[in-house]
Amino acid sequence: MHIEPGVVTGAKIILSYASAAGAFGLAARLAWQTLEGRGGVVGLASRSLVATLLVFCFFEVLPHHPVGVSEVHLILGSTLLLLFGAGPTAIGLALGLLLQGLFFAPFDLPQYGMNVTTLIVPLWGISVLARRLIPHDTPYVDVTYKQALALSTTYQGGIVLWVAFWAFYGEGLSAQSLAEVSTFGVAYMSVVLLEPLIDLGVLAIAKTFSGATRGPLFNGRLHRPAT
Repeated sequence: MHIEPGVVTGAKIILSYASAAGAFGLAARLAWQTLEGRGGVVGLASRSLVATLLVFCFFEVLPHHPVGVSEVHLILGSTLLLLFGAGPTAIGLALGLLLQGLFFAPFDLPQYGMNVTTLIVPLWGISVLARRLIPHDTPYVDVTYKQALALSTTYQGGIVLWVAFWAFYGEGLSAQSLAEVSTFGVAYMSVVLLEPLIDLGVLAIAKTFSGATRGPLFNGRLHRPAT
């Protein structure tokens, strides 16, 4: 989902600063909700750290390939949401992306505002969807395949829509940009075939080793109904 350098340039890039400010505002709101809940400062800090390290590894270790106007990554946004909660995941996405740019891909830093917006806004969307889709009395370890698929499809679809927006905003609506965005969209949505299965596998492990996944490093909703 990294926007390729040169797609949005000049004065147009100013919009990415404004969108990033909005994305950081959403992240702060999600983090505050964690503090107000059962997470507390320790829970927020520890989960954010783990999420940051995982996101950094997702970007650098897992396979990623340039396709069209962007790159296809296995980010596992819905997996992180279920394991750590929306606030820590938002912080992890923002910091993991920043660390990746600082140490391995400095050419991506000018696109940081676009990329962080592309990651965090869909995360906020699936955090709202999860509250409506998953009954309050259902711990996340009991999420069904249908529910995991809905979360993954919504997250990945949100990323594709944002990438399309940045591409058309930067390059205009043309046959070439349409082809590049379409190619990226088809490739990226293929992640939806894999991510729900990963979600269920990770949740099954969390359920099996519940003694190790009930502490402050994990979302309290993993094993408990919503308050």
